[in-house]
Order: sequence, then C-alpha cells, then structure tokens
Amino acid sequence: MLLSMTGYGRLQTLFGDKLISVEIRSLNSKYTDLRLKLPNGYRVYEPEIRKLISGHTERGKVDVTIEIKSGEGDEDYALNKPLFRRYAQELSILADELDMNKEGILAAILKLPNIVSSPEEEPLKDEWVAVQKAITDTIVKFRDFRSTEGDAMEKDMRIRVSNIQEAIQRLATYEEERIMKLRQRLRLLLEEHLVKDHIDENRFEQEVLFYLEKMDINEEKVRLEQHCVHFLEELGKSITLKGRKLSFISQEMGREINTMGAKAYSSDIQRVVVGMKDELEKIKEQVANSL
Repeated sequence: MLLSMTGYGRLQTLFGDKLISVEIRSLNSKYTDLRLKLPNGYRVYEPEIRKLISGHTERGKVDVTIEIKSGEGDEDYALNKPLFRRYAQELSILADELDMNKEGILAAILKLPNIVSSPEEEPLKDEWVAVQKAITDTIVKFRDFRSTEGDAMEKDMRIRVSNIQEAIQRLATYEEERIMKLRQRLRLLLEEHLVKDHIDENRFEQEVLFYLEKMDINEEKVRLEQHCVHFLEELGKSITLKGRKLSFISQEMGREINTMGAKAYSSDIQRVVVGMKDELEKIKEQVANSL
C-alpha cells in the first residue's frame, strides 16, 4: 500500500447550535511540519490535537484548521468598549485641532489592534469531545484521500518500471549491431592507413576486444534489472512509510542508466537510454510525493 504525501479532508458537524468545521490538508515535505489554526479557547488543547493528528499524518507539510461558529453569532466577536472610547476621544480632539473631517473615524478605530477580539473562554467538556470526534472523522477522510492518490501513483510507477525492464531487453539487438559496426569502423580506419595485406589479424581482434570491454553494458543491465525488481518488491510491501527507500533505489537505477548512456557508442542505444531516463524521472516525481 502506497500513500500520497498530498492529502485533503474536510468535515462539518453540528453540536447544539454550533457548527464545527475541521479541515486537514497536506503537501510535500521531507519532514513533518504541522501547523494549527484553532478557535480562541482551544489553545489549551493544542498538545492533544497535535498528538492526535501527527500520529496519522506521518510526513508532509500539514495545515489543520478548526472553526466553531454559533448559529446566533454571539461568541464570534467582542468589542473592547473602554479602549474604543479612548481612541474615539483622542482622535476627535486631534481632528478638531487639525480642522479635519471626523467622518471615517469609526471605521478607522475598528481597524486598530485589540478593538475587536474573540472571547478566550475555555470550551465545555462536551463540546471538546465533539471536536475530538470531528477531528478523528476528518483524519479518516484525509487518509482515504491519501490512499486513493497513492493507489494511482503506484499503478503509474509499476507501468514505468515495466517500461524500463522492457527497454533493457531491447538493448540486446542494438548491442549486436554495435559490435558489427565497431569492427567495420576499425577495419576501415586500418585500411586507410595500412596496406590491407599488412594488417595483423590477431592484433586487430585484440583491439576489438579492448573496445568491446570499454563498451560492455551487461553488468549495468543486470544491476538495473535487480534494482527494478527490488523497487517493485518495496512498492508491494504493506508498510506505509516507504518513500525514502524507494527514492534511494531510484537513485541507484539512475546511476546504472547514466553509465549505460556513457558507454553507448550507438545512437540506437542512446535513444533507448533517453527513454529509460524519461521513465525514471516520472518515477522520481511520484516517489517524491509518497510517504
């Protein structure tokens, strides 16, 4: 089972005349980065909320928003009346001194700090229990989203690994052609500079073998195939945290593919190698978004 690092879950539920809304969303990150936006009064429960959510989010940049709205709206805002009066008095005096229009003073005061705030009353125990359940239910939706995304990613990666394995098999045909072309090219170079009858055939075969050793990609093919099998085995494991290991394996795959490209000496083999690189880059993109 593969889980995507990208996830989303949202739930709304009623508690008496209040509407509880919980939203969890996550993006890629090497580490766990949990950020909370809580109603006033719920800061006291922040450690519990963090523990509850972090136990189910593993990795990723996770944003959690919890909102509680009253049907009457009576708890949403509180006006700091003494401070409001003081600001109004000072601004009115200043406006008279400067002979300025007093229109707009009200709107300006409302924008000043600490004029409008939400109450810091600690929530009732029953309300906190309802919020906990809403968080738990949202986590279920969040993980379902990650699982659905992960299934699609896994299918895509399996197809691309299979494409790389098929490309490895196609290399054999081009390798045989490459040997023939190498022999022909070396023969022509020697005939251009030496009389045909003076060519030492034994030495010629030694030179061919020397170049063939430098161009041999059989070891790289075997190792790349092993890495592909290992990648698929890890992908099929039931553990959820496997993104880092898959990343390491994909890096090893890249090394073998790059080495084959450096040893290609064939436009046909280079085309196959470029195709494998393209498939591997798409695999790495998916791996980077997996837990």
